[in-house]
Amino acid sequence: MTLDAIRSDFALLDDWEDRYRYVIELGRTLPPLPEALRTDAHKVRGCASQVWLASEARPPRPGAAPVLALQGDSDAHIVRGLIAILFALYQGKTAEEILAADARALFAELGLQEHLTPQRSNGFFSMVERIRHDARALATA
Repeated sequence: MTLDAIRSDFALLDDWEDRYRYVIELGRTLPPLPEALRTDAHKVRGCASQVWLASEARPPRPGAAPVLALQGDSDAHIVRGLIAILFALYQGKTAEEILAADARALFAELGLQEHLTPQRSNGFFSMVERIRHDARALATA
């Protein structure tokens, strides 16, 4: 799912209940996370739910800057959807692109800040910080 498609779909949905269901549906599109990645090292701290995020640097083509390939999962349906939104923003991007992306603006644009609990919002930004941490590590590698 692309970020433009998510924005477009959000614009078509009138009330938050429909948007909430849509976020859950987005989470169902995530591929399964291999059990080998469900480790403490991949667990995201600061989330109320169980959340695992893993990244791997991959060269998109010879001579090009590596991009981050992301995988993730959660035991909460809504959080899986938030992961899918973050992946639409960050998946396959270079460290520079990830660090330049404004997840807070996207969060506000989609109306998530008004409709998620503070605990879920904090978890969202913990996931953002984890991805940004991995991008900084890639940038200095």
